Amino acid sequence: MSADRKLFTLVSIIIGFSIILNYSLSVYATILFDTNEFHFVLRQTIFGFLSITIMFILSQLNPDKWLTPLGFTLFLGSLTLMIAMPFLPHSLVSEVGGAKRWIKIAGFSLAPVEFFKVGFIYFLAWSFSRRLGDHGGMGLINEFKRFIPYGVIFIGAMFIIAFLQKDLGQVVVLGLTLLFMLIFAGSSFRFFITILGGIFTAVVIFILTAHHRILRIKSWWSLAQNSVLELLPASIADKLRVPVEVEPYQIGHSLNAIHNGGLFGVGYGNGTFKLGFLSEVHTDFVLAGMAEEFGFLGVLFFVFIFLWMLQRIFKIANRSKEKTLYLFSIGIGLILAFSFMVNAYGISGITPIKGLSVPFLSYGGSAMLGAAFGVGMVLMASKKAKMD
Repeated sequence: MSADRKLFTLVSIIIGFSIILNYSLSVYATILFDTNEFHFVLRQTIFGFLSITIMFILSQLNPDKWLTPLGFTLFLGSLTLMIAMPFLPHSLVSEVGGAKRWIKIAGFSLAPVEFFKVGFIYFLAWSFSRRLGDHGGMGLINEFKRFIPYGVIFIGAMFIIAFLQKDLGQVVVLGLTLLFMLIFAGSSFRFFITILGGIFTAVVIFILTAHHRILRIKSWWSLAQNSVLELLPASIADKLRVPVEVEPYQIGHSLNAIHNGGLFGVGYGNGTFKLGFLSEVHTDFVLAGMAEEFGFLGVLFFVFIFLWMLQRIFKIANRSKEKTLYLFSIGIGLILAFSFMVNAYGISGITPIKGLSVPFLSYGGSAMLGAAFGVGMVLMASKKAKMD
């Protein structure tokens, strides 16, 4: 059987839209970094074609032969790189804000964490399908016992990503994906709530142990507090209100860009907030840039394509008879959905900004290639599912 052509086409459309959008939104960055006007769009085009090629090649492979070796290679290979990165010389890694997240390869920088996410999801799917099943009333303690090995692995990955690479956003997305995969693997709702509470506690601890994260929370709350506190009694609201110590200019400009776009947008290339008001809008704030130039209808069209892509992924999962393929496809769909949600909520001021990109849309080769491997492996799995 052939792979799901609709999924391949939808992802290719998003990548094409990303290339078009990046040319317009990167105009200020090319001036700031004194590069050629085609610098960013050319790199995005290269990674776009590489991503489409990867998806196509993977879609042609036999899942029974290639899926497990590829999944474990991504998992173990990227994990090894993440562990080794703090010890590598500066000539081989890129460091930003004291965190070594990227490995330099032939003039490009690749982030192993983007490939680790795909490998980690495959490892979970492969292992859950063998060790986990319906809880069958086994009790909360026994559910915790069978979860312990996965918890240890996740805590180890969380330490590497959150502490060594200072990337809490990725931990949040991975934690949510792990949590929901447990439900689909057969865990009880009570266990789900308990683990959710544990993850929430861990996130709070990570925030409180880093000064820059505390400032980011204060920056977000200073902007969002008025709309929230007006729903509470004045005596309680006054105690929760904080002074604006850090001007939330990024979120403010993002909201202004969205408002300026209106229903139809100001037109392709005519956006103003990309001109230095939003730093590198073609990366984390690409949705705000899209909203200004293409308006609400443009964003709505993209969301429609993105949701259609997720629908095809979940449909492949639903029609997969093998539990490993079922759980892996669900995991890839979840991590793409959570990444989009965290970014969209952040740029609209609903939640703090986490620095996560929009899958296949934001500028960045690592994120696009990592997502391409994930979708490519789902396409490979779709050959064993009855699709229409």
